[in-house]
Amino acid sequence: MSVLEIDAVVFDVLGTLVDEPAGLRAGIRELDPSLEDPRAEQLLSLWQQHIDREQRRVLDGGRPYLTSDALDREAARLVAEAAGVGDPDAVAALALSARRLPPWPDTVAGLARLAERFPLIGLSNASRTALLGLNAHAGLRWHQALSAEDARTYKPDPAVYQLAVTVSGRPPERLLMVAAHAWDLRGAQRLGLRTAYVARPVGDPPASSDRFDLYADDLTDLADQLGEI
Repeated sequence: MSVLEIDAVVFDVLGTLVDEPAGLRAGIRELDPSLEDPRAEQLLSLWQQHIDREQRRVLDGGRPYLTSDALDREAARLVAEAAGVGDPDAVAALALSARRLPPWPDTVAGLARLAERFPLIGLSNASRTALLGLNAHAGLRWHQALSAEDARTYKPDPAVYQLAVTVSGRPPERLLMVAAHAWDLRGAQRLGLRTAYVARPVGDPPASSDRFDLYADDLTDLADQLGEI
């Protein structure tokens, strides 16, 4: 790899900075506190599979673009139906659990530390409205937060990463994309961004063929590595 010269750091949010499964799991528990753990995990998987499938359909042209809010409402209805809950208010509350996701223990301090050296850009598949709620709930610090809604598609479509390039006013190779998902970093690489993988228990680990610029255990480790460059 060539020398890493970075003017701004771009962060994935869901899974990388916040524990998405934990927040959704809490919403499912509120929907039906009597659920046994295995059943709650099945419902969580149902939600996640729906979101993944429908985002892929949007990317493949199989359905028109819908915001993450609309997909969350669809997922919440599916989960509530599977749990035998028909109360519309309960379903609406479940959908909003996608905005109440806890940060990882190192996230807030790590962002604050990195913000002392770099402009920080959040880049999420979450809608503008959802991203506002996520940032407020988790205490995320940004200089700019961008939603895939502005590109009317989802990562890893290059149009989403282009949002960060355009806002930064810098060439792609001067931006560092940080994510816990190898597929996300591959998408950023295709547009020319530099990449940093941060390990999370819920992420998508790199394949043996992946070549990212940095590999970090958490944001503390990432900040240490960037401080040495």
